[in-house]
Order: sequence, then C-alpha cells, then structure tokens
Amino acid sequence: MSNIHVIAVITAKPGQRAALLELFNQNVPAVKAEEGCIAYEATIDTQNAGPMQTEFGPDTFVVVEQWESMKALGAHAAAPHMKDYSARTKGMVADSKIHILSPA
Repeated sequence: MSNIHVIAVITAKPGQRAALLELFNQNVPAVKAEEGCIAYEATIDTQNAGPMQTEFGPDTFVVVEQWESMKALGAHAAAPHMKDYSARTKGMVADSKIHILSPA
C-alpha cells in the first residue's frame, strides 16, 4: 500500500494564527514520534512569491503530513496528545479542511 498524504487547511480566528501555531509546534515532537509518521509540518504563505501564488491569507496555515498507512493516520487522530491539542485550540480555530490523499 502507498503512503497516505494529508493536507490540512487550518484557518484561525482573526489574530489567533501565531498563538495557534505556537501550540501546534509544541505538539509536533509528539506527532513525529508516532509510529508511521513520515512528515508533519505547518506551512504558511511564502512572501513575495509573485503572481503564480494564490495566498491562503494571514489567518491560515496548511499542515503537510505523510503517513505510512491509513492505520497510522487513524492512530494519530485518536492519540491523547491530539485530543489535548484539539481541546486547547478549539476556541482559536475558525475553520479546518482535511484532505486525505493517495499517490495517483
């Protein structure tokens, strides 16, 4: 089976992105230690990328993930540190879209 890729588009409530990213980055070491985690990183718009870029904007960040399997991704979603992160950030998030992808 091929690796699973996840693109999570997270939009913070206005002015909350920096605080949300701080909590996200505090959680990254625990996620990267999970069995099956290949990559897990928050990204933001690149400055001065020019007209080829469609920006997400100042309140949004995108999490780029890669997992060995759907089983590993499922375990990640159920991990205690993820439940804690979700509870701590619930009031800071305006919207989230999770895209789970497989190689074409």
